[in-house]
Amino acid sequence: MKNAILASTSTLHGQQYLAYLLPEIAKLFKNCDEIIFIPFARPGGITHEEYTSIAKKAFETISINVKGLHEFKDKEQALKEAKGIFTGGGNTFLLVDKLHRNNLMMPLREQILAGTPYLGSSAGTNIGGLTMQTTNDMPIIYPPSFKTLGIVPFNINPHYLDPDLNSKHKGETRETRIKEFHTINTQPVVGIREGSWLEIKGENITLRGSLSARIFTVGKEPKELVSNSNLSEII
Repeated sequence: MKNAILASTSTLHGQQYLAYLLPEIAKLFKNCDEIIFIPFARPGGITHEEYTSIAKKAFETISINVKGLHEFKDKEQALKEAKGIFTGGGNTFLLVDKLHRNNLMMPLREQILAGTPYLGSSAGTNIGGLTMQTTNDMPIIYPPSFKTLGIVPFNINPHYLDPDLNSKHKGETRETRIKEFHTINTQPVVGIREGSWLEIKGENITLRGSLSARIFTVGKEPKELVSNSNLSEII
């Protein structure tokens, strides 16, 4: 049974890394004394080691040890033996490239489907969807495929931003970009605002946090989904 959290972001303004999510993370990984961290997205270009140390510091507060996946020679076996898995944010193109080129995307999917607790934030949430094509990131590398884990039956846009009606900026909004995506692609897209997350228990997908999410479906007007709604009943 799937048991996962897909969070829009790892850090809220004025808070420490993962601070707002720690109570939920502690429940997700309640039976884990150690988890595997996937640092491949490398936010700001930091090293795998630097990124893993950031995750370790946060998880120490809930008495869970963290090992970076890059530390293992046999990475696929490490995923198979993991008690829990966390994929951090950063650049989704880089993350997806690394997972595909190391033949880890499908083993990771299989572990999540088998019930290994999974946490994703930002880029780590992007890969929870059907494809990574609704990411906000720059294409700094060309991955072999845009297909991702597909543990939810839609695409995700983390860090979803509403238009600022007082802004003089006339460039594309997130909604505009998602509508462009839907001129060619058919899967629904869920825009998750900062501080919200999707809780996945088996086939149930529930929006958590204090904010609503924005749901985009081909041929229909976007709609708001209030917190604690079950997406599996809608999408």
